[in-house]
Amino acid sequence: MIAFFKVVLYYPIFNLLVFFYNLIPDIGIAIIFVTIIIKIIIWPLSKKSMRSQKAMQTIQPKLEALQTQYKGDQQALARATMELYKQEDISPFSSCLTPLIQLPIMISVFYAFRNGLVNTNFDFLYSFVKNPGTINPMMFNILDLSKPQWILGVFAGTAQFFQSRLLMQKKKDKQEINTDNKSKELSLTETMTKQMTYTMPIVTVLISLSLPGGLALYFFVITLLGILEAMFFTKPINKKQNNQVEVIN
Repeated sequence: MIAFFKVVLYYPIFNLLVFFYNLIPDIGIAIIFVTIIIKIIIWPLSKKSMRSQKAMQTIQPKLEALQTQYKGDQQALARATMELYKQEDISPFSSCLTPLIQLPIMISVFYAFRNGLVNTNFDFLYSFVKNPGTINPMMFNILDLSKPQWILGVFAGTAQFFQSRLLMQKKKDKQEINTDNKSKELSLTETMTKQMTYTMPIVTVLISLSLPGGLALYFFVITLLGILEAMFFTKPINKKQNNQVEVIN
């Protein structure tokens, strides 16, 4: 399993990092390019996950109606819910694909950056990737990415906060369209989501203080790309869903 992990994820990411460093001898720019490539690779899964999330929001009124109809009968509610998913052609587990895929990628990025920035171990280079001999850990000759950089951690945490706020706002707007006289009291899930919006960026900053700056830069760039993805991908879907709701009304 470990060998498979190295061959499929770690080696390619490490070689990609060195490849870009050979092209542009600035490790910060190399990390940015590697992050963009990773985002492009996982884009199909991310797109599918976002579609699933949007579809789940669309059928939320139907789910709430089922909860009211089968109140007190959990087995009947479960059967009716699964039947609704089948009718709407929705997989409730699709939204979990991207986080599950990103976890091993993040671990691979950690080891690749650690070996490239701290240990400078080039034993795993492919034959067509030139051995640079050493990697200068300085980004723009200002930040040493082999050491913790609190400023990059703050950037990453701030970007994560805005990403969470963006997703919460889109969900809120969707709920306002699909509901009329429902209570404004936050559900348990919404309350937890709101708490996570404020706590997770802080956790990101604290974690970044104990990791090489290159990883904090990766967190920052991948989050920025996620914000752009949410803004430009969900906009046409929201417009389409809003039009559908107007037709129904």
